[in-house]
Amino acid sequence: MISVIIPTFNEEEVIVSCLESLSKQSIKDIEMILIDDGGSDRTVVRGKETQKRLRLKNVICLNQKHKGPGAARNLGVKMAHGKILVFVDADMTFDKMFVEKLVEPIVGRKAKGTFSKEEYVSNWDNIWARCWNINEGWAEKRRHRANYPNHQKVFRAILKSEFDAIGGFTPGGYNDDWSLSQKLGYEAQEAPGAIFYHRNPQTLTEIFFHARWVSKRNYKLGIFGSFIALIRVTLPFSIIVGFIKSIRNKAPLFVVFKVVYDFGAFCGIITTFLNGNLSK
Repeated sequence: MISVIIPTFNEEEVIVSCLESLSKQSIKDIEMILIDDGGSDRTVVRGKETQKRLRLKNVICLNQKHKGPGAARNLGVKMAHGKILVFVDADMTFDKMFVEKLVEPIVGRKAKGTFSKEEYVSNWDNIWARCWNINEGWAEKRRHRANYPNHQKVFRAILKSEFDAIGGFTPGGYNDDWSLSQKLGYEAQEAPGAIFYHRNPQTLTEIFFHARWVSKRNYKLGIFGSFIALIRVTLPFSIIVGFIKSIRNKAPLFVVFKVVYDFGAFCGIITTFLNGNLSK
């Protein structure tokens, strides 16, 4: 059995598509573990409704106080029965061969953990979703830069024995999913052919809140690094960078995007300074 771990925080708009997509996988021996990270919407209710409608047997729904995705994934793994763990987000959908291709190197004992470079933007027709790619420096329609290496810090699949050996994720904000590779001493290897789709933020409200979440992390150089990051998202820098990139990418609305994004990041950094809270 393969255990698919899905941490959620107010994801009722996307969780149905995620579960429907997972239910169509070529590998049928899958359990889905949905963890509500202290959200306030109907994510779990929608998940249970989808489970009933599709007559899915191996779905587990859990709840925890708001601690962040790392802690939510750790909770999900405690309930997992599979020898291989797969970590996905609620705003993802998948090619029917995704799980099979993702775990293929692990099953063939060529890797202990994998990721996929075949990650596409699912809402590319949305202008703000395209602006998100411009801001991140990603390739067109992809959720990563061009010429991406064949290994990375974030695992999409890993042997449960490897996960358990180092005690799982270390909760610590947006980049807590890097903690596995840091503790294991190796990175995830590419799993060719594992195609999936990931939704970019597509409204200015989503952009603000996601940018605030992205900025709540432990920066290199500690407080000094946080201070540098804070300066880089102040309004003068936002307008200058936004204007330059809008011309370079022929996207006039990127200036608006950049101001909203950076204001969200500014709020996230300040919030972390004041109370140390790294959760979403």
